[in-house]
Amino acid sequence: MKSGICVWRHDGAISVRLTCEGRVEAPNWCADGALLLNAEGRLWRLGPEADRLAPVDTGFATQLNNDHAPSPDGGHVAISDKVETGASCVYLVPVAGGTPRRVTRAVPSWMHGWSPDGRQVVHAGARGGGPVGIYLTDVETGEERCVTDAFDHADGPDFSSDGTWIWFNGERDGAVDIWRIRPDGTGEERMTDGPGVDWFPHPSPDGRHVVHLRYPPGTEGHPADRDVALWLMPQTGGAGREIARFRGGQGSLNVPCWAPDGSCFAFIRYPA
Repeated sequence: MKSGICVWRHDGAISVRLTCEGRVEAPNWCADGALLLNAEGRLWRLGPEADRLAPVDTGFATQLNNDHAPSPDGGHVAISDKVETGASCVYLVPVAGGTPRRVTRAVPSWMHGWSPDGRQVVHAGARGGGPVGIYLTDVETGEERCVTDAFDHADGPDFSSDGTWIWFNGERDGAVDIWRIRPDGTGEERMTDGPGVDWFPHPSPDGRHVVHLRYPPGTEGHPADRDVALWLMPQTGGAGREIARFRGGQGSLNVPCWAPDGSCFAFIRYPA
């Protein structure tokens, strides 16, 4: 298998930043222009001018999944790892590498995004045998609260840059659409409503757009290696448009992926 680390720009151009052997997933864009990705249970960095991935030291956390994101101040990366607990748990590590500090008390918890002030992480979680929902956890105290209810499954949360909305994908009555909700759990709005299966919405830092992944109708979950599309829609709501079609899915767009200026974003495709 090969993984193509790609960049989409506002003029519609798509370039391949790097092609890697094996499965590489979930690019984050850092303030210095580097990308963070996961592969083989580890975290990797692709520098702005680098032609290969460099490992990031995450201490005992060596079973990372593709749920990770750098903090707004660029000092830390929140990762999801299961070595300590046997289920996905959110930790903080220095962006240059180091010993993980546990953030979420309850598991499983899958990291997805940060509040703009860096005080909270927004993540998916399953509690007490219930469905997966959206949670906010204070990074200092570990106190968490559930934001969503009445969804069969809610996942892929990401904050708008002004902190007023959490965007996520939610399933109700067999339909998986993009939704947004206030951080206090009010103001719930469905933002897509079509036959496609929509996952992983990511608002751009400039407040203009949301990019998300769309699977064909009838897809269950968010599988890998499918024919998928990227859609771009206004953050204010309204009709979106398809901007790319490729082989991908799980691993392509799981986490915050925009460049800090909102001019482009990174994603992964997996050529057959």
